[in-house]
Amino acid sequence: MKATQLNATKREKAGKGASRACRRVGEVPAVIYGDKQAPVLISLPEKVVVAQMNTKGLWTRQFEITVDGNSYHCLCQDIQKHPVSDKPIHADFLRIAKNAILTLDIPLEFINEEISPAVKFGGVLNIVHRTVEVKCSALNIPDSFQVDLSKVEMGDSVLASSLVLPEGVKLTAEEDFTIATIVAPTEEVEETPAADTTAPAEGTTAPAAGTEATSTQEKKEEK
Repeated sequence: MKATQLNATKREKAGKGASRACRRVGEVPAVIYGDKQAPVLISLPEKVVVAQMNTKGLWTRQFEITVDGNSYHCLCQDIQKHPVSDKPIHADFLRIAKNAILTLDIPLEFINEEISPAVKFGGVLNIVHRTVEVKCSALNIPDSFQVDLSKVEMGDSVLASSLVLPEGVKLTAEEDFTIATIVAPTEEVEETPAADTTAPAEGTTAPAAGTEATSTQEKKEEK
């Protein structure tokens, strides 16, 4: 898999003040760490980080980051965002050897739901897992796994063992597990109207219409 090339600027200082100064000029502070080497403080243009965030497969994409003539082979481990603007404010990259064996969460892509026999009859897709954990070489990291729902019937369970894994990629779970089910739609239960609590008790007769008014008139005449 070809790595995405990024050019970064080395940062000399760490800390909140240095990070804020970095953001003021349109850069995102970041760090490269791992592989038993000292961390490298860098910054990347904000527009570059945003573009990578908006491109599918961010967490499985391999990056070749060039800093002052040195190249680092990495995976993006985390991007912190501003709680209000949602802009990236910091990024973490994990340095990896090109022949390393990695444990990663690979996203699942559910396809052909619209032509599933179960969905046509009102079935509802219930997703249990949106990623699966695998062990693989850094040279063979899958972008995602497709889950084909075109032949799934009502009540069926889609198991992890049904996934088509590339050579050299293995699930870390020892036992098979459910990643999705197709369930029947929930039936709406019609509510029974509540009993009329104003009805007269058994053995009594409700006053006829106009009785109360007549009694009041009679009292006035007696006076």
